Amino acid sequence: MDSGIGLLAAAAAVRRLRPDADIVLSSDPDGMPWGPRTPEDLTGRALAVARAAAAHRPDALIVACNTASVHALAAVRAELEPDIPVIGTVPAIKPAAAAGGRVAIWATPATTGSPYQRGLIRDFAAGVRVTEVPCPGLADAVEAADDAAVTAAVAAAAALTPADVTDVVLGCTHYELTEAPIRAALAARTGGARLVYHGSAEPVAVQALRRLGVAAEPTLPRTGGLAVLHSGREAALPAAACAYAEGRLLAGQGAPVG
Repeated sequence: MDSGIGLLAAAAAVRRLRPDADIVLSSDPDGMPWGPRTPEDLTGRALAVARAAAAHRPDALIVACNTASVHALAAVRAELEPDIPVIGTVPAIKPAAAAGGRVAIWATPATTGSPYQRGLIRDFAAGVRVTEVPCPGLADAVEAADDAAVTAAVAAAAALTPADVTDVVLGCTHYELTEAPIRAALAARTGGARLVYHGSAEPVAVQALRRLGVAAEPTLPRTGGLAVLHSGREAALPAAACAYAEGRLLAGQGAPVG
């Protein structure tokens, strides 16, 4: 679940690890973006999206949204667990800081500088040089699959990123869909230095399988189905989703595209 297509990265990671898994994508196009909403309003929207997914009786629910994980994870867990394990998404600050280099955290303006993110930096990156990089407009550009807007937003964020950075945290699930332009912009910024990128999709998918006691079996036949919910309504996979490799991977399972 997510407000929009940011959930594609985690869903595709699940698909790669378990090609036989049935996947439900539950998003909220009627209410997005969630970032500018009050925590109470955002929690209400997230609960509605979670309930729509829960009606399909899933084995687990991934909250594939950093903002929702910050504000609504406890409420979603209180409502659905223990019947449905709920897995949240946390920016990969801990592994990024482990090498002791210079870390840049790309995140939405609402998350950048937030007590939540500052707490993660304090707990997991003490003594490491960390730069918080706000990325206004990038999630919206990714949602619309607007290449020109993505390029402009990425260029603006790259200009705020230190040239000697070694590790980059993609602190919004939407950003993982457009990692290639980010890599290109930062390669130009850092003179081609080899950077390590840290996303959340793969670790979240692994954690979901772990919670279920299910092994990753990526060589299984691709038999899993795909259902799409838009603000609780059955829907097709958005056409914009297929602008990304993750969306095309999921669309290959036979879901209609609209």
